[in-house]
Amino acid sequence: MAVTIRKGRDSITKRVLLGRPLRSDTLGHTLLPKRIALPVFASDALSSVAYAPEEIFLVLSVAGLSAYAFSGWIGLAVAVVLVVVVASYRQNVHAYPSGGGDYEVATKNLGAMAGLTVGSALIVDYVLTVAVSISSAAQNIGSAVPFVEHHKVLFAITAITLLTAVNLRGLREAGTAFAVPTYAFMFCVGVMLVWGFVRLVVSDVPLRAESSHYELAAEQSHLAGLAFAFLLARAFSSGCAALTGVEAISNGVPAFRKPKSHNAATTLLMLGAIAITLLMGIIVLAERLGVLVAADPATQLSGAPAGYHQKTLIAQVAETVFTGFPLGFYLVTAVTALILVLAANTAFNGFPVLASVLAQDKHLPTQLRTRGDRLAFSNGIVFLALGAIVLVWMFDAEVTHLIQLYIVGVFVSFTLSQTGMVRHWTRLLATETDSRHRRRMQRSRVINGVGLAMTGTVLIIVLITKFLAGAWIAILAMVSVFVMMRAVNRHYRRVAVELDPANWDGLLPSRTYSIVLVAKLHHPTRRALAYASATHPDTLEAITVDVDEEDTRNLVREWESSDITIPLKVLESPYREITRPVLEYVRRVRGNSPRDVVTVFVPEYVVGHWWENLLHNQSALRLKSRLLFQPGVMVTSVPWRLHSSEAK
Repeated sequence: MAVTIRKGRDSITKRVLLGRPLRSDTLGHTLLPKRIALPVFASDALSSVAYAPEEIFLVLSVAGLSAYAFSGWIGLAVAVVLVVVVASYRQNVHAYPSGGGDYEVATKNLGAMAGLTVGSALIVDYVLTVAVSISSAAQNIGSAVPFVEHHKVLFAITAITLLTAVNLRGLREAGTAFAVPTYAFMFCVGVMLVWGFVRLVVSDVPLRAESSHYELAAEQSHLAGLAFAFLLARAFSSGCAALTGVEAISNGVPAFRKPKSHNAATTLLMLGAIAITLLMGIIVLAERLGVLVAADPATQLSGAPAGYHQKTLIAQVAETVFTGFPLGFYLVTAVTALILVLAANTAFNGFPVLASVLAQDKHLPTQLRTRGDRLAFSNGIVFLALGAIVLVWMFDAEVTHLIQLYIVGVFVSFTLSQTGMVRHWTRLLATETDSRHRRRMQRSRVINGVGLAMTGTVLIIVLITKFLAGAWIAILAMVSVFVMMRAVNRHYRRVAVELDPANWDGLLPSRTYSIVLVAKLHHPTRRALAYASATHPDTLEAITVDVDEEDTRNLVREWESSDITIPLKVLESPYREITRPVLEYVRRVRGNSPRDVVTVFVPEYVVGHWWENLLHNQSALRLKSRLLFQPGVMVTSVPWRLHSSEAK
């Protein structure tokens, strides 16, 4: 009776895709300078300017063209919130540079429950970041390539898979690969904005988008008073998607080069300045060009030609600004789609670090704690990719549907984080006597206090305006993740209590009873018998299961004629089972002498090729897995290496 084992080796495919393994002591070489850290950690927030303005316009379109006049004010409100959040998180990265980010801040200052709330919110939001960014990329490419528009789900899943492979190769290689496209996006969109405003000022002919010639019919033209205020609040909450990704830098501080906190804070400042400039520029320019985007173009846009395909807002701006220069339009569309794909990289860098911290605190499986061959948190990367693929498939890669689930989690973490930071500075001020340090702490507390007030207000607005539109799904997901993490933590704590050496009773088994499983009398069986004899058990016997009467008779005759002195017992099996008769026999042995320890020796084949596993009996593998659950029973594998394994 033997089970086959294949000798482990590195897969050639894995080496080609991921590269050679990296030594642990080379981790310092994978750390990022600011010029690489900016595109790695800030690409999400920078890329959100590609869809956040459009979401503002889409919500306002419900009230008709006149509502677009409020787009600039809404954009300005979003920019103010972004300034406050960036300033607040600059305090966070200095105070907590270990990489726990909002989770660590909330846990240390507000308690474990608040920390888990933040952790569950960020986990859900990171998955949504990947799904929204990739879906928006598919939508932007679809503006120029209709084939992608008709196969958005396939495009999104393929993009997530490729992005996963790149990140599995390691942080530095991912950062280098993403730096050029991110800077290309900043440059191309910056040129588009400058050239667009120049043309608006100097052109004799009014510069108008193609969609400006259509009529935008209001779905709810009667909105007024509180109803219209609610619409503006909903547009504002959609525009706040531009703030997602800011927290990733606080989670990724350990990935920066030294001085880590200083470099992370500087990167945050650059992120805020660039994101606000691009966000406000696109909103104002789109409004000046008369760009129209409708939630339902077929019913809201009149005057549009039959089969009209609505381009994204940024694509319409680029097409108008670069009239007569189509290369400019395609270039902006391409770099926008590319950075939206790469924006998911913010989550691919932030989520695995957060998952590792949560796993270290025993809230997630410990497999998420360790780094893989390329010094990346491989398990966290794969887990994130699978979650995003499921969301893309469920919501058909539609940004408008996914965006309703978005930003709830990030503002939950924003609010709790700022609450924790206020308490952090208050606690330090209670013991600090140096006046210079006290002034710095008081200034930081004021900044975090303003951040708390601002993010708390936005969270309330988001919950009120988006709950029925789909935010309840995100909240339900956060609650589910929270409950799951609590269950994982309870399991680990229960196991720790069971394994506590203080609970060891010190009792030793009175005798040892060894059993060797036998299917045939061959080399693996003889080696198992020899090894079992070398352990000097009090009782040693061999057993075989009678599943074929003729084979069993032949085995017994061969055994009796051999030089083996160990007795062979034959277990009857009228239903030709192997596992159950062996288990029942082992239980009887244990029942007769409960203080004895029973050791079962299992001969195993070691093979060199995967297909050889299919050619050998696997019944012993099933038996081993069942024996592991029997109290007082030890299972010992005795390998026999076939020639095919020796060449590996």
